[in-house]
Amino acid sequence: MTTNNLLRKQVISELRKRRHIFLTFIILSFIYLAINLFFSDMSLFKLFELNDTQNNIKTEIASINKQNEQLRTQIKLLKEDPFYREKLAREEFGLAKPDEYIFQYDR
Repeated sequence: MTTNNLLRKQVISELRKRRHIFLTFIILSFIYLAINLFFSDMSLFKLFELNDTQNNIKTEIASINKQNEQLRTQIKLLKEDPFYREKLAREEFGLAKPDEYIFQYDR
């Protein structure tokens, strides 16, 4: 029976070593995955940063598109509306018709 007990202890010891090795491997794997999840080039932090950048760029694109539309409208008015051209010439460039006086006030 002593050889049987000795064999049983040896088997139990081997099983404990294998479990210990397996658990160590699992824990190290989780640590590796966690580090990669948070600190690698494709981490969550980088993902959030890229999403913020994407939102900022979308906002900027919308603003530029709005500005482009205003410029297109202004170009159309300049080409087609003589009253708008006259108004712009008077307000922006200070031009006047012959025999007109321009009064400018300091604000």
